Amino acid sequence: MKVLSIVGARPNFMKVAPLLRCLSRRGHESVLVHTGQHYDANMSDAFFRDLGLPTPDHHLGVGSGSHAQQTAKVMAAFEPVLLQERPDVVVVVGDVNSTLACTLVSSKLGVPVAHVEAGLRSRDRTMPEEINRLVTDCLADLLLTPSPDADDNLRAEGVPDARIFHVGNIMIDSLVDHLQAARGSDILQRLGLSAGTYGVVTLHRPSNVDEPATLTGILGALREIAKTLPLVFPCHPRTRERLQSGGGTEGLHLLDPLGYLDFMALVAGSRLVLTDSGGLQEETTWHRIPCLTIRENTERPITISQGSNVLAGTDPGTIVALALEALQKAPGSQPVPALWDGKTAARIVDVLEGWWRARSAD
Repeated sequence: MKVLSIVGARPNFMKVAPLLRCLSRRGHESVLVHTGQHYDANMSDAFFRDLGLPTPDHHLGVGSGSHAQQTAKVMAAFEPVLLQERPDVVVVVGDVNSTLACTLVSSKLGVPVAHVEAGLRSRDRTMPEEINRLVTDCLADLLLTPSPDADDNLRAEGVPDARIFHVGNIMIDSLVDHLQAARGSDILQRLGLSAGTYGVVTLHRPSNVDEPATLTGILGALREIAKTLPLVFPCHPRTRERLQSGGGTEGLHLLDPLGYLDFMALVAGSRLVLTDSGGLQEETTWHRIPCLTIRENTERPITISQGSNVLAGTDPGTIVALALEALQKAPGSQPVPALWDGKTAARIVDVLEGWWRARSAD
């Protein structure tokens, strides 16, 4: 079986790395395409190195642009690659523009698509990622879901059961695979921190960092929380550009983006995480670390119903109150959601092999 996998932005790397290793172990031909949606070396190269990802077979180098420009550039650059490689299946992951673009090209050329992390829904179509999720799931042939709510979402949208496969959370595969290596990171010593005495912040969503009033309010809340708990803030490039217009960052320890292992170690040692990231909601659930999601909704509700995540919204007073409340509680003891066990990649390859055998027999 020839499998072509797409990565474009940093969250994709953690989802594809365990899948590529499993495909290799089972003797399948694997082609990796990097669209270049994240093109900064700190955002891309360090993760490839830490995750042990191979050099991409094709690097499309699309770079930045509006959503329409970026999607169009990926489509135009990916089409000749797909015609050249002619894989049995294209694997796309997550909900970034590269995922949507490569799904559209593959579908129009009649190449089957498998979507890893299918079925997640925020119900908020102002989020570009929600549009990407909806369109990708509508077109994909195999929908590989991380949680039961994702299965329910797809069924409610009319997707037949024969296309839905609950395989678990592949982000946790990367976490489990690299946990020991992350424990060898000296990031806490370099920053003069000790485990359990600090919080971690990440912000990158345009709705939070591009709206001056919203950003000013969030930064005010973070500065207030930092009076009680030091906050470390690995800073996305687009966020750093906007921070100074948000009323200052006094009391916040700003860092450049970290590699995967250093960031894993930083999160694993934290007392609290404040984020607008989807992946961190999942990782903190696995670690049982309190997480405040600075958004009005989440496409990962299982992190709330079964995990340590709380929706904080963007109201500064609410963010501060929920953070102080979380710090009063002992670390959680919730069970990890089913199939978040580090074995999702193997289940995905099982599904692909079963589909491939059935298709070859027709």
